Amino acid sequence: MFELIVLLLDATFRVATPLILAALAGMFSERSGIVDIGLEGKMLGAAFAAAAVAAVTNSAWVGLGAGILTSLTLSSLHAYACVTHKGNQVVSGMAINIVVAGLTPTLGFAWFKLGGRTPSLNGDARFSSLTLPFAEAVRDIPVVGYIYAELISGHNIIVYIAAAAVPLVAYVLYRTRFGLRVRAVGENPHAVDTAGINVDIMRYKALAVTGLLCGFAGSYLSTAHGAGFIRDMTAGKGYLALAALIFGKWKPVPTMLACLLFAFTDALQARLQGVDLPIIGVIPVQFIQALPYILTVLLLAGFVGKAHPPKAIGEPYIKER
Repeated sequence: MFELIVLLLDATFRVATPLILAALAGMFSERSGIVDIGLEGKMLGAAFAAAAVAAVTNSAWVGLGAGILTSLTLSSLHAYACVTHKGNQVVSGMAINIVVAGLTPTLGFAWFKLGGRTPSLNGDARFSSLTLPFAEAVRDIPVVGYIYAELISGHNIIVYIAAAAVPLVAYVLYRTRFGLRVRAVGENPHAVDTAGINVDIMRYKALAVTGLLCGFAGSYLSTAHGAGFIRDMTAGKGYLALAALIFGKWKPVPTMLACLLFAFTDALQARLQGVDLPIIGVIPVQFIQALPYILTVLLLAGFVGKAHPPKAIGEPYIKER
């Protein structure tokens, strides 16, 4: 039972990585006052670019760079529509999701002739697992050694980046001038403008950070967690990340815990499929696969209390003459 729990938590960490990175990405955009439901599209675009470039160059790092660049481009497009031209932020985000969902398999089919997929990645084209110092030496030590060797060690570099990103984002948002200005722009852009700070530039900067983190999240799916790109491989993870952000009340640590909760249900459903439970019997696969999304709906329906978003979120800022 102990080993089963550790393995379940190990799977939870791997599944939670793209959710955490995407949720932190959304935190910067929404804290600056920009609604960003385009997280799904940015992740999907990054996943395709990373896998395609990694397949051609046989380098996961070059693929990661391509994924980040693609996500930054999509994020800049969202900023151009919503910040510069004061467009509807929800429509812009949905447009990105729809365009990327159709464009990625089309390009995949045109370039690789594999039905919209990229070639399978292996060797240097994927991020491999890292074994931390002394992991194998202490594996046989009861409890502590097994936890270190199996739960803490053995993940790829992007999992550790996601873990480090949570305290880093908390520090940036609450302990730096940039973070203070991002939060101020999302709460009262008129006051920020009065203080001589350019609201549009701050929102562009926040969305650039969003693009960076979404690039890591999408690249992880295709070059680390998976071994190539397949159509719609994000499977709603961008929306789950956005739900976790709301569940966590736009704060880094609660948002991370929400991502871990969603990831735990996802890891659990993978292990429950086909299992004959006492009294209950075999649960239908469709119901088990829907568990993370059912949990999302239940939590956002009011079980976690009312969330208070940034006051200026979703409102284009028009400078007073």
